[in-house]
Amino acid sequence: MNDMVPVNEVAKRGVIAVGGIAGGVILLVLGSLPVVVGIIAGAVIGVVGVAALSSKDPGDKLPGFIAAAAGVLAIVARLPILRGPAKFVLGAGAAALFAMGIWNAVKFFRGMKSRS
Repeated sequence: MNDMVPVNEVAKRGVIAVGGIAGGVILLVLGSLPVVVGIIAGAVIGVVGVAALSSKDPGDKLPGFIAAAAGVLAIVARLPILRGPAKFVLGAGAAALFAMGIWNAVKFFRGMKSRS
């Protein structure tokens, strides 16, 4: 009936939930920053993403790619020619991360409930 979810699965869902929701908030903030601050923040996030991509741990590759892409997208969103499509992709990415975070939060709380 109500099988107990393993601890490592519950913890994984919790981390993904927090990361997804925080990532969505960060993308929304990146999209609303002024031009110069947005370019600087995009560059910093891009550099952090590239540093994570160069890690030997395979678990760092996907978050590093996402961070590098978000940094590049934040910079591109400041260019006059590509501003519209880049802002749309930033908003869509934020919505996708929120949805992923909320879905994993629901799974996390269900897993916690099964353990009690």
